[in-house]
Amino acid sequence: NLHSFLTRAHALFRQLWGMSIRMLLFTLVLSMPAWVGAQTPSSLDTLTQTMQSLAAKAHSIEPERRTELDDLAAWIAQREASDLVFICTHNSRRSHMAQAWASAGAAFHGVEGVRSWSGGTEATACNPRTVAALKRAGFAIAVQDEETANPTYEVTFADGEEPLLCFSKKYSDGRNPQEGFAAVMTCSDADQGCPLVHGAAARFATPYVDPKVSDGTEQEAATYDERCLQIGTEMLYVMAKVARLRQAK
Repeated sequence: NLHSFLTRAHALFRQLWGMSIRMLLFTLVLSMPAWVGAQTPSSLDTLTQTMQSLAAKAHSIEPERRTELDDLAAWIAQREASDLVFICTHNSRRSHMAQAWASAGAAFHGVEGVRSWSGGTEATACNPRTVAALKRAGFAIAVQDEETANPTYEVTFADGEEPLLCFSKKYSDGRNPQEGFAAVMTCSDADQGCPLVHGAAARFATPYVDPKVSDGTEQEAATYDERCLQIGTEMLYVMAKVARLRQAK
């Protein structure tokens, strides 16, 4: 009769439903290790991959360019602790890139005692395009005071290391080293316009073409990325050379 049919149908439905739930749980349990092991790549994972790629391109640096970079590496290798101050006119683009990459390169190659700073012959602001290029390369960056005309950016370059505090300032700013540092000139204007860097123990010229030439064009991001990665390649080359020189002692 109808009642008996409905009773059997209900019992069958409950049985099938129970089987479906058990199969679903079994599938979830089997797939759980994949969930646990899978992690979204962090920004520093991306930075590590970028540095591995750039380190492999060190052979592409022109011999004449290597001469100045080798001199910088030799200066660092001779000291247990080295302060590097990267200088360009406005402390807004190239000097910040070099500061970030020098710290990242030292950490990547296990070079201890290197501290990097930056400054200009005048203060403006760290250009947002610079920040964007460093982020694309893999640096983890947070802004402290976004509403100000000259924000401070926390730039994380390695686990366990204090982030760099990047903002535009004169190279003589009291928060930078005042003596015994290496002045690394990252633009020809600053190199020519600042014949004497007070307090510097050594001076090196590694000028880069200003990515500002592409501001407001379709090539803007590509130009900033190119300059950022060029500087990264050269700073990784320097720190690799420092590591080899120290090991040879």
